[in-house]
Amino acid sequence: MASSFVVGDKFKKRVKELLDKESSVPTDLLQDLEPVLNEDEESRVSFKTVRKLNTFLQNNGHPVYLHELLEDSILHLPEYIKPPRNPELVARLEKIKAKLANEEYNRMTRNVNTQEISRHGTFTDFGRQVRSAKAAVLTVFNFLVTVVAAFACAYLGSQYVFTETTARVISAVIAASVVGLAELYVLVRTMEGDLGEP
Repeated sequence: MASSFVVGDKFKKRVKELLDKESSVPTDLLQDLEPVLNEDEESRVSFKTVRKLNTFLQNNGHPVYLHELLEDSILHLPEYIKPPRNPELVARLEKIKAKLANEEYNRMTRNVNTQEISRHGTFTDFGRQVRSAKAAVLTVFNFLVTVVAAFACAYLGSQYVFTETTARVISAVIAASVVGLAELYVLVRTMEGDLGEP
């Protein structure tokens, strides 16, 4: 916690001027301020000394305010010295941390049973999941092949009707879109039937 100011040259200069003008300066205030005023480097002055100086200036009617004197000064904050930790407390904290980590691990692995997995657990479901994924991949592949085949058929078949390539491509895209939408409709109806919805 701060208990002193690091004073600058402005403070020293102003205080010297004020003390030179004044003859009735208390001796304890002079003793506190002399080392500060005579040092060339930055020096510290305690809050107590600054309070004495402020009281002295106010009592003698000087038109100088304390904030003007301390304008170029800064608070001196002593370096924080971390107290040594109690070894008993450190051991207790480590014990509590280990206990909490163990409880968290037990909570995470509460549902895991290795014997169940090897006998009839998730590995039995694995084959069903592979079959389901295989069916989905085949459905997508079938959809793509149908749309591409419809495009190719319409493109090649339209050469007898249209002579320009642009018209052939447009007619092939329209035919592929119609076939794709019909295929999607059938696919959605099939999925609804698999899910049990009418």
